[in-house]
Amino acid sequence: MSISETAMTFFEACETGKGWERCKDYCQNGATFSCQADALTDISTLEGYTEWMKGLLTPIPDGHYELTCFATDTERGTVSASAVFHGTQTGEGGPVPPTGNKVAADYVYVMKFDGDKISQMTKIWNDGHSLKQLGWA
Repeated sequence: MSISETAMTFFEACETGKGWERCKDYCQNGATFSCQADALTDISTLEGYTEWMKGLLTPIPDGHYELTCFATDTERGTVSASAVFHGTQTGEGGPVPPTGNKVAADYVYVMKFDGDKISQMTKIWNDGHSLKQLGWA
């Protein structure tokens, strides 16, 4: 499987809330995660992030993504995926009772590969904007 195929398979599994059990086969052991967003400050592993995404689909059960760009830089062993996350907070489990508010959040995953597996991922996302849309901030 090429790094493009691996990245797309990982992205799909992560974004549909499959969690680490489904995502781990596409990642190096100890794969790291970074994001300059307060909502994700305490998450430093890709395992932790995939579980966070899985949990996000509890308060936002209709959460889904719209892929806007997917690019592979083979020279640098990096794949980037840009998307918009859409959903409505109708489920329990958020920081406040269900608001019925919708979110449309732009974000980018930059996945760095070591060999044929992801070793590090950076998420670029404005969490403050998303939390305001949901009525969580």
